[in-house]
Amino acid sequence: MKLGLQIPSFTWPGGTERIAPTLALIGQSAEEAGFSSLWVMDHFFQIEMIGKPEEPMLESYSTLNYLAAITKRIRLGALVTGVIYRYPGILVKTVTALDVLSGGRAYFGVGAAWFEREAIALGVPFPSLKERFERLEETVQIALQMWSGTVAPYDGKHYRLAETLGSPQPISKPHPPIMIGGAGEKRTLPLVAKYADACNVYAFENLQLVRAKLEVLRRHCDVLGRSFEEIERTAIGSIDLRRGGISARDAIDYCRRVSATGIQHFIVSMPGDHELTSIELMRKEILPAVAEF
Repeated sequence: MKLGLQIPSFTWPGGTERIAPTLALIGQSAEEAGFSSLWVMDHFFQIEMIGKPEEPMLESYSTLNYLAAITKRIRLGALVTGVIYRYPGILVKTVTALDVLSGGRAYFGVGAAWFEREAIALGVPFPSLKERFERLEETVQIALQMWSGTVAPYDGKHYRLAETLGSPQPISKPHPPIMIGGAGEKRTLPLVAKYADACNVYAFENLQLVRAKLEVLRRHCDVLGRSFEEIERTAIGSIDLRRGGISARDAIDYCRRVSATGIQHFIVSMPGDHELTSIELMRKEILPAVAEF
């Protein structure tokens, strides 16, 4: 199983002036430790599960491009882009730029968006859940059309593009992997089965639910005649290796149990990531063990 690192918070010692150098240290340390991927959230306010809304939150693609410049091998992505925040043609250009500038290391993580407060606060329309899912499907269709090299109109219910010209094309072939985030059985997982190269589900507590969601995804694939094994199965969780948190042995056992559900790529946040000691412990003990799963 592969491990990825998510950076969900930029509230670090030293204030705003230390955000960039601290982020660089974390990104470079994660790459050197052997993490397969590096992720940030696509939010504009901090979410309540992590901190207060007024805590620092960087725009995701500016942050990923910065990380692309100071790393060489690690894959990069937003976990996941809220579909309502950017016009789809511009979003595809944005992800393509990340892929080109990183040498072909971009993921395209995307979802229906949920954080109404930040949208309304910053003047972004926040339509119904039904419409957001319709916009999500159209956005993925537009991405696939632009990345196919086809220059033609796109005429959807919500989006109309006169010509899907995308130049340059991504370095990733056939395109950056499309990851659709979420585990809803009626809307999200059918879209994963139809379009996505990767799924992303939660693995914080109920791992039996993770296994069940993957079985639902398998059934959706069967209906479409698509191989379930074509889809990279990822999950998001958290590992706290600080004093008072869990031991390296417990972290390995947690990852083993996640792997046993069918997850291939486990993306974890690590409280205290800026101290780097947890990342070093991952390098020495946890990443080598997890690679054997």
